[in-house]
Amino acid sequence: MIYLIFKRLFDFIFAFISLVIILPLLLVIGLLVKFTSKGPVIFSQYRLGRGGKEFKILKFRTMIVNAEKVGDKLNTYTGDPRITKIGGILRNLSLDELPQLINILKGDMSFVGPRPPVTYHPYHYCDYPENFKIRFNVKPGVTGYAQVNGRNELNWEEKIKFDKYYVENISLFLDIYIVFKTVIVVFSRKGRFDKK
Repeated sequence: MIYLIFKRLFDFIFAFISLVIILPLLLVIGLLVKFTSKGPVIFSQYRLGRGGKEFKILKFRTMIVNAEKVGDKLNTYTGDPRITKIGGILRNLSLDELPQLINILKGDMSFVGPRPPVTYHPYHYCDYPENFKIRFNVKPGVTGYAQVNGRNELNWEEKIKFDKYYVENISLFLDIYIVFKTVIVVFSRKGRFDKK
């Protein structure tokens, strides 16, 4: 598909330019994370990408070390004590996602696409129902159709429904729509946390 070639070219160029422009911001955020809580600046975690290929997603660390092993595991909620003070601010503004520009440069991700799940939840790749695996036909994104239609408030079946729609209708216009709606969602702060 010609659009996917254009999409990759755009992703690479825009990610490179963005990294150059926001480098000072990245450094400031990194220092804030480093000096306000114990642990590494960058949080990395294996996720499932296109075709089920595993890759390490990069984020600024917003929680205590090994947070995914305690409390509510992978779920986060309003007032979650595992989230650091700086982490809460970064999450509110979605600034913790900025290191994923490196994932885009490497070709692991795109700006727009289904969000990449961890390798073991809700399923291991080989255990996904065949009609769900369509979400892995394209590269995962920093934002996606499910993210602008409920974000973390959606259950997995609902997320996959939106992901399937995106993959089956991928286009420049749909990507532009998702990007603009992402801005609205981020500033509205809707769907930041999972429902209990």
